[in-house]
Amino acid sequence: MAAAEKGWCLCELLRFFYSLIFPWLFVCGTLCVCLLIIVLWRLRLRLQRKKKSASSSKTGKHQTVIAFFHPYCNAGGGGERVLWCALRALQKKYPEALYVVYTGDADVSDQQILEGAFRRFNIRLTRPVKFVFLRKRYLVEDSLYPHFTLLGQSLGSIFLGWEALMQCVPDVYIDSMGYAFTLPLFKYLGGCRVGSYVHYPTISTDMLSVVKNQNVGFNNAAFITRNPFLSKVKLVYYYLFAFMYGLVGSCSDIVMVNSSWTLNHILSLWKVGNCTNIVYPPCDVQTFLDLPLHKEKATSEHLVVSIGQFRPEKNHPLQIRAFAKLLNKKESESLPPLKLVLIGGCRNQDDELRVNQLRRLAEDLGVQEDVEFKINIPFDELKNYLSEATVGLHTMWNEHFGIGIVECMAAGTIVLAHDSGGPKLDIVVPHHGERTGFLAESEEGYAETMAHILSMSAEQRLQIRNSARASVSRFSDQEFEVAFLSSVEQLFQKCHTCTN
Repeated sequence: MAAAEKGWCLCELLRFFYSLIFPWLFVCGTLCVCLLIIVLWRLRLRLQRKKKSASSSKTGKHQTVIAFFHPYCNAGGGGERVLWCALRALQKKYPEALYVVYTGDADVSDQQILEGAFRRFNIRLTRPVKFVFLRKRYLVEDSLYPHFTLLGQSLGSIFLGWEALMQCVPDVYIDSMGYAFTLPLFKYLGGCRVGSYVHYPTISTDMLSVVKNQNVGFNNAAFITRNPFLSKVKLVYYYLFAFMYGLVGSCSDIVMVNSSWTLNHILSLWKVGNCTNIVYPPCDVQTFLDLPLHKEKATSEHLVVSIGQFRPEKNHPLQIRAFAKLLNKKESESLPPLKLVLIGGCRNQDDELRVNQLRRLAEDLGVQEDVEFKINIPFDELKNYLSEATVGLHTMWNEHFGIGIVECMAAGTIVLAHDSGGPKLDIVVPHHGERTGFLAESEEGYAETMAHILSMSAEQRLQIRNSARASVSRFSDQEFEVAFLSSVEQLFQKCHTCTN
C-alpha cells in the first residue's frame, strides 16, 4: 500500500514537472529574445556613435560616408568596371562625400589598386577613396566550402561584413559584388541606407531546374545527379537557401540589376519590383569604337579571342574543345590559319590552377601551339587583340550580361556567344533588323558557326560588324552614369550635406 502510494506521488510529481515544460520553454525563449534585442540595440547605438565620429570632417561638419562592399576590387572583371564607374559618377555628383571601398586585397596598396583600375579600364577617379582592408576574405572563398558552398560563402560574407562594419560605419552602403547577406547587417545594425547592384543572383530558378531535372553542371556533381535521394536533398537545400536569399535581398532600399535575365530572377526571388531597375553595366564602347574598322584584317591569320575571368562558370574548356573541332574542319574545308587567344583575369590560386588545367586540356587535344593565354593584361594590349580579332568567343551558360561581348562588338569583332541569358536577351539581338552576331550552345554548334563566319566574304562580315557597332551605344559609360545616379538618388534623399 505504501509502495503504491509512493508510486502515485512520483507520477504526480512527474506530471507536475511535465506541465511546466512548455511554460518554462516559453519564458526562456522570451527572455532570450529580449536579451538578443537588448544586445543588438546596444550594438546599434555603439555603431551609431562610431558613425558620427567617422563622418565628422576637419571643419566639424557632417560628411556623408558612401561605402562599396567589393572584396575583390583589384580583379579585372566586369564587376570591377561597374565599381569604378559608379565611384566616378558619384564623385562627380557628390564631391563633398567621403568614399570608402571595403576590399580583401590586402596584398596591394591603395595606389596600386587605383593604378590597376586605370591600366585595365582606363578609369581614373577625380577624388580620393579610402580603402578598408579586410583580413577575413578567405571566408567567402569557394575553396573553403567543398560542400554546401552557397550557404558557406553566404554565412562567411556575414562575418566579413561584420569586420567591415566594425572598421567603418557608412551612411550609404552599396553591395556591388552580390553579397546579399550583408544587407540586413548594415541596414539594421549599422543604420545605413542600403543598395545593391546584382550581377548574378546567388541562386536562380535555372539552378533549381538543373537539380530538379538531375542535369550535370559545374555546380551539380555527377554523383548527385545519379542518386535520386541526394538530388531531392539538394533540391530541398536549394529551396531553403532561395527563401533565405529572398529575405535578405528584400532588405535593400534600391536594387539595380545588369540585364533582363537577372531582373526576372531577382523579381521572382526578392519580390521588390517597386525599387528594382535595370542598369546596364558600363562598357568603354567609345574607346573601342575609335579603333579603325578595316574591310580586311591586316594579317592572313584569323584570331579567335575570348574575354572573361578564369572562373568555372565561364566554361573555357568548351572554347578549347570547340576550337579543336574547328581546326579539324579547317583541314577538310581549307579554312585560313587560326589562333585562339584566351584573355582574362586571375583572382587567386584557384583561378591560376584552372588556367593550368586549360593548358593541359589544349595539350591533350593537340592544339597547344594554336592556343595562347593572356592573363591580367593591360588595357592597351586588350584593345590591340580585339582590333585584330575576327571572332569573339563566349561560352558561359546563362551569362548575366557580358561586358566582354559588348567590347568585342564595339571593336568590330564578330561575336559568337552562348544562346542564353543576357547575351541572348539584351546584347546579340538584331539592330534595325540587321544581324549583330551569332549564338550557339554545343561544341559542334560553336565549331560549325565559327567555320561559317570564317567562310563568309569580307563584305558580309563587314556588314555584321557595322550593325554590331551601331547597336552598342546603349551600353556606354554615359548611359550607365545616368541610369545609376537616377536609381541611387533615393539613397541620398536624407543626406542633406551631399551637394551637386
